[in-house]
Amino acid sequence: MQALRIIPKIFLFDTFKEFNDHFKIGKNDLLVTNRQLYAAFAEPLNIDTNVIYRSDYGAGEPSDEIVDAMIRDTKKFDFDRVIAFGGGSTIDVCKLLALDIQGKTLDLFTGKAVPKKVRQLIAVPTTCGTGSEVTNVTIAELKELKIKKGLASDETFADAAVLIPETVKDVPFEFFVNSSVDALIHAVESFLSPKASPFTDMYSLNAIYMIMSGFKEIISKGEEERYKYLEDFLLASCYAGISLGNAGCAAVHALSYSIGGAFHVTHGESNYLFFTEVLKTYAKKNPAGKIKEAAKLFADILECGESCDVYEELEVFLNKLIIKRPLREYGMTESQIDEFTESTVENQQRLLGNNYVFLEKDEIRKIFADLF
Repeated sequence: MQALRIIPKIFLFDTFKEFNDHFKIGKNDLLVTNRQLYAAFAEPLNIDTNVIYRSDYGAGEPSDEIVDAMIRDTKKFDFDRVIAFGGGSTIDVCKLLALDIQGKTLDLFTGKAVPKKVRQLIAVPTTCGTGSEVTNVTIAELKELKIKKGLASDETFADAAVLIPETVKDVPFEFFVNSSVDALIHAVESFLSPKASPFTDMYSLNAIYMIMSGFKEIISKGEEERYKYLEDFLLASCYAGISLGNAGCAAVHALSYSIGGAFHVTHGESNYLFFTEVLKTYAKKNPAGKIKEAAKLFADILECGESCDVYEELEVFLNKLIIKRPLREYGMTESQIDEFTESTVENQQRLLGNNYVFLEKDEIRKIFADLF
């Protein structure tokens, strides 16, 4: 069994200027970012390059229609490298912009087209969450099919992943929490995956500890405390990304895509809605093994003792940062319990194959119903 593979070269710089001094962004590059980031970091350096703004194509997570529109607009540029400077959605889009796409983006996600990379990709994350800079997974909302779906291919790896703590300091607190909770879930799901190895465990366990420790300080001392831990959160997100890129994520993500796609819930928030309920379901089916190790780790961090209901305590703890709401408050109807169950089973087998234990369709339905 392959134990670990890390494809992108990983760089760590204190400032965006140091990054540019090394990579020398220029006329043969396409910089994909938003206007605020460009004004704060690129404009003061008088960088002469091709630029498009992800935010000009709509807010929220990317859809296949957004990617198609961006691809059309990039045809006016001549570029050899794509510089993704933004959050997870920007990096996901740029994984596709680095490909040779002749038809619709939808064709890649449905298997009608084969991804072929024709440009270098440099990924610079500005959130502490997705780990997308080191994975080969790109997520899009497929408008025609009304689902979110992932594409994973060696062609969608970045060539370089660049971590710059300076660039995450102005992220609004809500987005900081959503993204770092997402990274926590990546770390936990990849730790529990049957594809995990001692190497991926090293990354996922460190990510869990770093994120939870940072959360404890923030909850205790206030949201401004996060500024002391930006590098830790950025590193933890990357660690979690390395782990999930090798071991995969599972049912939490698989179930969340239906909610995220139907009601445009942000990725971190939609994952959190299912996080502890999936862990409870795993623990009921097979309380031994790594789910027991995960429970002990959380009990130790939360200082609640192994005899506590650790997942209830974890939810109480995380609810101090991000509120878990019933699914119906997002607009879900009771009839959609069956609809989303069917959609999850039909479209998310890539993720469900990484479950800690196999979940029957009825068990997936029960999770939706219990959270409704």
